[in-house]
Amino acid sequence: MPELPDITIYCEALERHVLDRTLTRIELLSPFLLRSVSPPPESFEGRAVRAVRRVGKRIALRLDDDHWAVIHLMIAGRLKWTTRAPRGRGRNVLARFHFETGVLTFTEAGTKKRASLHLARGADAWREHDPAGLEVLECTFEVFFERLTANNHTLKRALTDPRLFSGIGNAYSDEILHAARLSPVLQTVKLDRATGKRLYDAIRAVLSMWTERLRDVAGDGFPSEVTAFREGMAVHGRYGQPCPNCDTAVQRIRYADNELNYCPRCQTDGRIYADRSLSRLLKQDWPRTIDELERTGSS
Repeated sequence: MPELPDITIYCEALERHVLDRTLTRIELLSPFLLRSVSPPPESFEGRAVRAVRRVGKRIALRLDDDHWAVIHLMIAGRLKWTTRAPRGRGRNVLARFHFETGVLTFTEAGTKKRASLHLARGADAWREHDPAGLEVLECTFEVFFERLTANNHTLKRALTDPRLFSGIGNAYSDEILHAARLSPVLQTVKLDRATGKRLYDAIRAVLSMWTERLRDVAGDGFPSEVTAFREGMAVHGRYGQPCPNCDTAVQRIRYADNELNYCPRCQTDGRIYADRSLSRLLKQDWPRTIDELERTGSS
């Protein structure tokens, strides 16, 4: 799922391409995309985009007369800009937004159809789609630490809960926790202020660094390579590969449709956490420490 760095770059690209440009037509090509009934899509035609806003992991476009289009890419949704209207339906195309200067195409790979478009009207219409997570790049440590420790969760759960923190998902939470040298399953109530400050600094450093990297890649164009797995990531998507800090094999825990990645030497004091789905099968054979892992030759 595109997260804060990717969504930020998308918003910046949209500002360059569609701000103050007139939307001439919304072409809906998937019956699953539009999740609202009022106002109708045709009421947006002939109105210009006046603002582009990141709302957590969503993109909100404000058009004239407080018309809002809220795009949620979910896991596999992507945006593409072309100066000419593509011919035909196109593969995986959900919708096309036709402007006087080009076409914004909304695609989604796969068959699960999770991406969504909400159309709304009203000054605060976009707020209905805002989970109200804290913007860590814009808040003080005190505010961050109060939000983090208000309830007890694992750090992985806390960072990826959009109601707690804005724009952080599976990929960058792995990178943040590795940078902070913290276990993904550490309970938030066990954090002291010094550890909390280390996490706060890591969030700001990782999100800022990757936003700048993606900004450099996109340049003045439109982002074309939006992915959760990027060259240069420390642990995310690097299961079995060496940690860039200590060369220990990166480990993972699978859960639901996600997985978390971590370095056992840098983050968990040498402990290796059992994957629940595997531990039922492996039982006592599952390695619990780095030494056991290396002796078994597993990765």
